[in-house]
Amino acid sequence: MPLIAKRLQAVRPSQTKAMTAAAAALKEKGVDVIALSQGEPDFDTPEAVQNAGIAAIRNGRTRYTPVAGVKPLLEAIRDKLKRDNSLEYGIDQITVGCGAKQVVFNGLFASLDRGDEVIIPAPCWVSYPDMVRLAGGEPVLVACHERFGFKLKPEDLEAAITPRTKWLMLNSPNNPTGAVYSKAELAALAAVLRRHEKVHVLADDIYEKLVYGKRFATMAEAAPDLLDRTLTVNGVSKSSAMTGWRLGYGAGPKELIKAMNTIQGQTSSHTSSISQYAAIEAIGGNQDYIGDFVSDFEKRRDLVVEKINESQGLKCRSPDGAFYVFVNCAGVLGKVTPQGKAIETDMDFALYLLEQFGVAVVPGSGFMASPYIRISYAASVEELQHACGRILAACEALSESEMSDEQSKATA
Repeated sequence: MPLIAKRLQAVRPSQTKAMTAAAAALKEKGVDVIALSQGEPDFDTPEAVQNAGIAAIRNGRTRYTPVAGVKPLLEAIRDKLKRDNSLEYGIDQITVGCGAKQVVFNGLFASLDRGDEVIIPAPCWVSYPDMVRLAGGEPVLVACHERFGFKLKPEDLEAAITPRTKWLMLNSPNNPTGAVYSKAELAALAAVLRRHEKVHVLADDIYEKLVYGKRFATMAEAAPDLLDRTLTVNGVSKSSAMTGWRLGYGAGPKELIKAMNTIQGQTSSHTSSISQYAAIEAIGGNQDYIGDFVSDFEKRRDLVVEKINESQGLKCRSPDGAFYVFVNCAGVLGKVTPQGKAIETDMDFALYLLEQFGVAVVPGSGFMASPYIRISYAASVEELQHACGRILAACEALSESEMSDEQSKATA
């Protein structure tokens, strides 16, 4: 009898983790690699937040906490949602988990029966489809094209809904594209959802604070009548440079939050007590540092976009949020590396950049969209300048294949 459950056969390892691990392995061998594959701010956790965590340790706040989180943190999240998003929740409608990732999974696991469908606009974060499968559901990927800003159109949402649809997953700002939905765009999607009362919304707002020149909006704010059909997910990882602290939260219908807490109580119990007390400061304390984060990220974004668009065969849009550039690499497909290998897919191109030029990126296929690569600009300006120089050199080193030459002669 096989040891591993059949449901895992449809689940793939994360390509972001795989490319980051490959880069780390090369670094251990002494290879000079610039890793632009990880979705992680390169800033230190703000000092006030660090001090709140240290104080929690020194004050003995190192024991078990309630499954949903300590009351002061739940109150801070409640106040934040009202202050920043105009959302009214009681603390019994809020839960804290080991990162927003766990909160998303708990929400899916608590609500999906076998065969239930989850609409996921693509490109999407690598983990969404596999979390749906692990929870027993069926991911329904809806292509969101570059010419429309990688955003879901209402008519495409309408066409994707079936009697089995249970969730629409929205991630804004988006990973990997940096697309940001306006309040009007969310309202247009809400108009479709009103015709389908059994469809719920999972709004992953983890990049909320990292928006450039636009106003952030979330679905329950844009459509208050859908509040009871929405699970709003957020956390401190990206906005407060706390990826390793593992703290995310969700707010939604009381019955769903209760079910999510039941799952958490039987799995991880709760997230770290120390992280919870640090997050009170991150969510409720002075957040002036976020403006500095955004300003630095915007400068890095502009640098990367400019350099990538100078590279032969590559082009990209300037993203409105998050810290990723989603690069269209269709122009390098069919070309040949100096080693004689044909670049046939975005994975081939990503491996070429890593193995021959020491730059780790993630292929778009991992985000359910090809041919693209995702570049994280959550790195120093110096690293980004070096990396972009290497990418430009990598593109210049490619040559046309013989078939391409013959085709060009035939059409001349």
